Amino acid sequence: VPFPQAVPLIYTIDKDNCIECGLCEKVCGVKAVDHNQEPEEVELEVGAIIMATGYNLFDPRKKEEYGYGIYDNVITGLELERLLSASGPTGGHVLRPSDGKIPKKVAFVQCVGSRDEKVGNPYCSRVCCMYATKEAELVKEHVPGTETIIFYMDIRAFGKGYEEFYMRAEKEFGIKYIKGRPAEIFEEPATKNLIIRVVNIETNEFLEEEVDMVILCAGLVPALTDEMRKILPLPVDDYGFITTAHPKIDPVSTPLEGVFTAGVAEGPKDIPDTVAQASAAAMKASIVARG
Repeated sequence: VPFPQAVPLIYTIDKDNCIECGLCEKVCGVKAVDHNQEPEEVELEVGAIIMATGYNLFDPRKKEEYGYGIYDNVITGLELERLLSASGPTGGHVLRPSDGKIPKKVAFVQCVGSRDEKVGNPYCSRVCCMYATKEAELVKEHVPGTETIIFYMDIRAFGKGYEEFYMRAEKEFGIKYIKGRPAEIFEEPATKNLIIRVVNIETNEFLEEEVDMVILCAGLVPALTDEMRKILPLPVDDYGFITTAHPKIDPVSTPLEGVFTAGVAEGPKDIPDTVAQASAAAMKASIVARG
């Protein structure tokens, strides 16, 4: 199993590390191990299809000025989630990748690959403001006394209770918010600390913040591939998200009869909106399938 929360929760053979000794076949009482199994195509006749292809994370390496893939202590929000997980590589402890030390000052950079015409993604990914705030709170809970800073363009707390969540983070947890998109991040070689250069838009002040770790809040990009579109010629918008029949009246039906969509396949959205749309798509599909 790749990791404890893997979906689907199915055991597979790790071909990269398997030495083909065959011992696992001999000790498996139910004869579940089959080294000779080959991929096969299965044809199914169905009444409806739901395209819920999810998302890919924007590759922060395209933003070279932030040093992802160059500096050890620049990671993504998704990588921080794994560090915070009890089943993660550090057992849930917040540690710097470079030396395993506990960071005392952590910065989050918003809108990495979102609202950025230079990389072709002028849209808002909608989830980044809230997941950065959530992760900043978790870091402070794991390591009391840690200073956390969030560099942002605008705080978009659009969902139910989100504004209150944001205000609590600032007032009760002491998370510092600085309005400004960092221009450059570079490393101090001796300490592996990171220097963030940014202009505070509210004060018109140039800042150089030295931190132990930087978390890049990478945006969401579509996961629908050209291969999938060859099978189902679905219309997509300028950014690759599936176009629906009507974004307000019918946000789950595609122009292809019997084909529906849900989640980030249709556009960036958070968990509550995804669940609501998925429920609607499931109901629509069940009506078509029964018909």
